[in-house]
Amino acid sequence: MERELLERARQASELALCPYSLFRVGAALLAGSGEVYLGANIESASYGLSVCAERVALFRALMAGERKFMAIALTAFEKRAEGWTEKEGITPCGACRQLLAEHAPGLIVYLNDGRRFRIEELLPERFGL
Repeated sequence: MERELLERARQASELALCPYSLFRVGAALLAGSGEVYLGANIESASYGLSVCAERVALFRALMAGERKFMAIALTAFEKRAEGWTEKEGITPCGACRQLLAEHAPGLIVYLNDGRRFRIEELLPERFGL
């Protein structure tokens, strides 16, 4: 399943809208139902309004009624002179870690460099009740 999720994340990254950073990110979130929700980063000229791939995938899943999540895979590509090059080992930003920890406790995070983490390892002291 890890390999399939990473491939789906790579496909999702092709839909990124990143004219400012030239950094495409893709996410593939596996819900408890078996459905996979994709996300890609979407940027704004007002950087604070941009949204990460992980949050896009999570919000799509939550809006579809999903409440249990198993794993998420992440990939990233940066624009270079020779074209888009895959960047290894990106991890979720703090905002994404917080939302994933809140809505997907126990989630496994697969990175494209072969590492994997439980979301609690990436954010051991999340905000919450």
